[in-house]
Amino acid sequence: MTHDPALEAHEHAEHAEHAAHEHDPFINRVSITIAVLAVLAATIGSLETIEEGGAITSSSEAVLSQDKATDAWDEYQSDSLKKHIYGIAADAGGPKAAKYADTAKEQTAKQAEVKKTAQEDEAERDKLMAVSRAHEHHHHWLTAGATLLEIGIAICTVAIITRRKAFWLGSIALGLVGLAVAGVGFLI
Repeated sequence: MTHDPALEAHEHAEHAEHAAHEHDPFINRVSITIAVLAVLAATIGSLETIEEGGAITSSSEAVLSQDKATDAWDEYQSDSLKKHIYGIAADAGGPKAAKYADTAKEQTAKQAEVKKTAQEDEAERDKLMAVSRAHEHHHHWLTAGATLLEIGIAICTVAIITRRKAFWLGSIALGLVGLAVAGVGFLI
């Protein structure tokens, strides 16, 4: 069973419209409250989905950056081995000793470039992981806010059934708390 905030908001609005046909002022106010809470819950639910997608995308990109860094470090190690082999060959002397010494120096220069690339890829990974954590943080707060709004909708339904104002006021309070929780998620 999938969770579709827009579909749920539409269903709640239909229930509210049906209840409004009773022409009871209290039922009309509660029905309007249900519709407003449903729209807010759907909106926050959509934002929650966007944040979840952002967290997953940033995390995936971080993995790719780590893979690039790992490849660069592997190349760095390979160049290190080559440098040492050419250094040993140069130290052994012979007609190509100077050429081997030059090649060892080239490997040292190449290693510096590869090291820089690896460190840049690791920095990119760290940046993307921070972005992913921020999206995840927002997602958690939005989930809590949407949940409180949905509970408020359920309590509004109880207010219609029991015709008790306390349940209606409680649902409004939960809706306000849900909005505050969702808002706070973006501020901290």
